[in-house]
Order: sequence, then structure tokens, then C-alpha cells
Amino acid sequence: MKNKYLDEYKQQQLRKCQLKQLSILCEIDRICRKHNIDYWLDGGTLLGAVRHKGFIPWDDDIDIAMTVEGLERFKKVAPDELPSHLFLQTPETEDNKEPINKIRDLNSFYVEGGDDLSVNYPKGLYVDIFPMVPYPTVSRLLTRRITKGISKSFSILHHKHSYSFRAVAEFFWFGLKYITYQSFWYLLCKIKSCGTYFSNIPVNNGYGTQHRRDSIFPVKEIHFEGSSFLGPNNPDAYLTDLYRNYMEIPPVEKRKIHSVFIMPELIPDTAEQD
Repeated sequence: MKNKYLDEYKQQQLRKCQLKQLSILCEIDRICRKHNIDYWLDGGTLLGAVRHKGFIPWDDDIDIAMTVEGLERFKKVAPDELPSHLFLQTPETEDNKEPINKIRDLNSFYVEGGDDLSVNYPKGLYVDIFPMVPYPTVSRLLTRRITKGISKSFSILHHKHSYSFRAVAEFFWFGLKYITYQSFWYLLCKIKSCGTYFSNIPVNNGYGTQHRRDSIFPVKEIHFEGSSFLGPNNPDAYLTDLYRNYMEIPPVEKRKIHSVFIMPELIPDTAEQD
């Protein structure tokens, strides 16, 4: 059920939320430039940079991407570089081993629809970092079918299950599907040339999206919220892969804020009050 008071509250907090996420992105940009690690604006953040020169007005998250190798380098240097209020959240820091990589702001609170409040992990505002890998050169239809199978099976296997016969049967069925799809994907990566196309790791790529390598590399400067960050080499091609007619503004009813609840600041910034 919609709560108009909560919706009004989220709308009031949205710009504070965006500016705090922008400050996280600035830290990531600083670290990546210092250590020569390529990253690029991705998803709705790239769309916002191109279409709005900043955040999509109703967007409350930031997406960036790195190659898997770049992300591993970033994970090694970031803990020593990040200020104390920022936390690098990875599969290694979480008990459930979800394939997530985020920089979280610990002085904030951000709840999405899929968050499990019974699990103790940081729930602050964040920047998503998506790991990108080379894809085998096969048809887009085959890519979509396999990555959708991997993503859906993984998602079901990592949700809580009851101990009913149906739940146990479902667990084994999707476990078998996951192993089958993953094995076929690994085989394709072995026998087909890889590197012409890049995309998110298959467990995160339920839509089967892929980008030509030359639409990403070399990354180049792009303006977002009045500052310069790194974006893909051909933003038009990249965004067309993701959204097709990406310059079309969606109707009002589709302009959704992702969060269920936002607190941009848990402890007030005393510097702002002085």
C-alpha cells in the first residue's frame, strides 16, 4: 500500500541523498585516478549524465562499473584510502555472499524493497560497483537465455527456503539448472573468442545485456553534477544497449524512487550547523 506521507518524506530527502552519494562517487574517482584504475558511469547514472547532466531527478542511487581485474585492484587499495565513514561492502564481507560490491556511507540509512532487516549488514547510502567481464562471441539470444537462467537460478537459491517438500524440490531443481547453465557458459567462454563484448557477471545480468568493447574502452571524461568523472567511450551506443530510446522521458507514473526509506544523515554534521 502506498503511504503518501512516506512518499513526501522521501521526496524531501532525495536531494540530500543524491549529494551524499555524489560525495561517495568523488572519493571513488579520487582513488581510481590515483591508482590508475578504470571505472565508468553505468546504468541510470550514465543516463542521467547524458540526458540531465546530473542525476535523473527521481533517481536515488549511483551505478558505476569496473572490469573484474580493476575491481580486484580497487578492493585492495580502497580500505586504506577511504575515509572512516565509508565502508567497502563485498561478497567477502557478507555472510550470504551475495554478488554485491558497494561503497556504503555508515552515517546514513537506506532501505530498499529487497533488504532483509533481520540480517546485520550496513544499510547506508551507497554507490554500486558492477564487475564487468568479457563475453563469448555468440548470438544475443543465446547470451540472454543463459544469463537469465544463471541469474534467476542464483536468486532463487539465495532466498530463504522453508522445509516443505515443495521448497526442497525447488531448491534441487534450481540448483541443477544453475549448475547446467554455469557449465554451459564456462564451455562457451573456452571455445568461443571473448573480448569483443563486455557485460556484468552473469548472476547480475538477468536481461542478457552486452556492450561492444569499443563502446566502453578507452574510457573518457564525462560531466555529471558539475564535476568530471569517467564514462564509457561511446555513451550513445552503451545507453542504446541498455534502454533503446534512452532520451525519452518516462511518464510520471514510472518515475519511481528505489528506496523504501531514506535517512541521509544519522548524526548531524556539526560543521554545517556552525
